[in-house]
Amino acid sequence: MESLRRYLPILDWGRRYNSNTFANDGVAAIIVAIMLIPQSLAYALLAGLPAEAGLYASIFALTLYGLFGTSTSLSVGPVAVISLMTAAAIGKLALTNPADYLAAALTLAFLSGAMLLILGLLRLGFLANFLSHPVIAAFITASAIIIAAGQVQHILGISAGGHNLLDIVLALSREITHANAYTVFIGFLAIAMIIWVRIGLKPLLLKVGVPPGVASLVVKAGPVLAVVVTALLTFLFRLDQQGVELVGDIPRGMPGLTMPDFSRELISSLFGSAVLISIISFVESISVSQTLAARRRQRIDPDQELIGLGLSNMAVSFGGGFPVTGGFSRSIVNYDAGAATPAAGIFTAILMGMVALFLTPLIFWLPKATLAATIIVAVFSLIDFSLFKQAWNFSRTDFFAMFTTISLTLIIGVEVGIGAGVLSSILMTLYKTSKPHVAIVGRVPNTEHYRNIKRHKVQTFENLLSIRIDESLYFANTRYLEELIYKMVAEYPKVRHVILMCTAVNKVDLSALETLTQINETLSDLGIQLHVSEVKGPMMDKLQRTDFFSRLSGNCYLSHNQAVEDLKEDFMPLSGL
Repeated sequence: MESLRRYLPILDWGRRYNSNTFANDGVAAIIVAIMLIPQSLAYALLAGLPAEAGLYASIFALTLYGLFGTSTSLSVGPVAVISLMTAAAIGKLALTNPADYLAAALTLAFLSGAMLLILGLLRLGFLANFLSHPVIAAFITASAIIIAAGQVQHILGISAGGHNLLDIVLALSREITHANAYTVFIGFLAIAMIIWVRIGLKPLLLKVGVPPGVASLVVKAGPVLAVVVTALLTFLFRLDQQGVELVGDIPRGMPGLTMPDFSRELISSLFGSAVLISIISFVESISVSQTLAARRRQRIDPDQELIGLGLSNMAVSFGGGFPVTGGFSRSIVNYDAGAATPAAGIFTAILMGMVALFLTPLIFWLPKATLAATIIVAVFSLIDFSLFKQAWNFSRTDFFAMFTTISLTLIIGVEVGIGAGVLSSILMTLYKTSKPHVAIVGRVPNTEHYRNIKRHKVQTFENLLSIRIDESLYFANTRYLEELIYKMVAEYPKVRHVILMCTAVNKVDLSALETLTQINETLSDLGIQLHVSEVKGPMMDKLQRTDFFSRLSGNCYLSHNQAVEDLKEDFMPLSGL
């Protein structure tokens, strides 16, 4: 039963469900549903799909995540970046039939969901730790810029798309003279209303006595006001006859069972894109859910999150949707509205289902320019250049990886950009650990503490060299360490003992063990003994299962100071390297 609860968390939190949590979840569901209706429609159009696909994706994703997810606040559904990646992935297939395009979207959702599910079942959630946060932030910033630029065509009432910023800007410059004045009016009115709701509505509500918490929730549901006003204006003045594009007819009711296309050719074409989408889906979702869980002193299970997201995407693929993940803005609203359990997501799905069953005729008059305005305002919160300045000042390697990611994303496209970002994350990890920080250390006078001779006035001894290694040793950095030790020994010809201070060495792989053995033999040929000190317990256990200590020319010391006391001769100040 315990195993079943781990894979089906609803069996755990469902036992503690009561009227209070029901009330909290219900209020949160209403607020999130109001916010999600225009977002789901807009992100479906961003993905190149009919608007109703956003409703369907939200319904199935929220339901499945509510059953299998562990976060009490995460709101799963269509998001801007994943919608853009979906459009880019399917766009390269050059499909002309809308049915084929939808089938490709379903297949993409199934593939990314299956990958997430497999990673969760194999408990590989830790792999997300290998992706650099600065690189992901750079990719999201670039994607947000492309998304916002891509929506300008709908604000102007022209056709000027593209898969990267350069293509979009060139297309807009060619078509801008054909802009529709009525569409421009609706688009800018919607933008102005959404911004005013965010900036000016809350002070007004507070002024008339609305409680701060309620005012904040009303503001976050503000895009609905723009939807209602612009749809009403379009209907009353029949702006569709003036060239304003509408969302149009949306089928009433729930979708029938849809089937992904499992043809080998389509799967092979979409496989790489599915990998990238699953990576971004998990990283974005897990960062949001962990942040919100920490605020409530809760914890989430990353592996179960993978399972929940995977099953959500797979369910969406049979429900007429497209790839989904946890949305930052909706999850914050869900958290602020007081969602107590994942049931809030299930209640939101029920409300979205009611919209699909009964309210779709009202969406007919919604201008596409309004949805574009919703997207533009939403994605501007994702644009963050402050991290570039911080990276430049703190870590040039991080800055280079970020610059590469954002440049390739803007100039070539999202798939190349995120591919470069993932590769940059891996290369940065390898680069940073391939040249570990190694320092010659000496004793701080009248203490047993040892510090870098370049930074502190310390005691050293001419017959021994104390070397502190500040990194675990593995195949990528052992050659660097070997060459550095030989260089240090060459600079101090009177040295007869080398002590490796292993305080910061947590692991040693087989390549490193072979290198240490080689260093020991080479130093022995030079008449120098090799010693180690302060080896950690787990590493000591592994080394004792080998012949390393039996072949070691020197000793293994529990304390570095004891090693120095045993081996020292005359005091000699060492100059910095």
